[in-house]
Amino acid sequence: MAMKYILVLCTGNICRSPTAEYLLQKTLGEEFEVKSAGLAALVDHAADEMAIKVALSHDLDISKHRAQQVTEELLRWADLVLVMESAQKNDLVAKYPWLEPKIERYGKPVEVDIPDPYRRPENAFVMAWNFIAKFTPYWAKKIKD
Repeated sequence: MAMKYILVLCTGNICRSPTAEYLLQKTLGEEFEVKSAGLAALVDHAADEMAIKVALSHDLDISKHRAQQVTEELLRWADLVLVMESAQKNDLVAKYPWLEPKIERYGKPVEVDIPDPYRRPENAFVMAWNFIAKFTPYWAKKIKD
């Protein structure tokens, strides 16, 4: 299955999914389109200041991001939907059973959830960044193959 349109989801769409969206887009290049959204998005909010700070320390600027709520239209647009936690996958599949074949957990290579750093100290954001940065090459390779 050719994958060109990638959707990354988390809860609020201000910490994990924008980080993964921008990093995956940067890794994949312009022939792919990556978007992100939240299952309970803080609509129109910028990325969390700490998420922006941690990304910038790795030469990634996510400051232009604005959060959006996931919609059925976005889910249909995507060739691949990446979530941060298995609970998010279960919720989505319960609501949209047709989605199951194209939904994966970002931490799939080692079967981990990527914990939400929201309202937690900086080290929680660094940990989320480390997980996302570790698995992004795996997804980039899978998407391109």
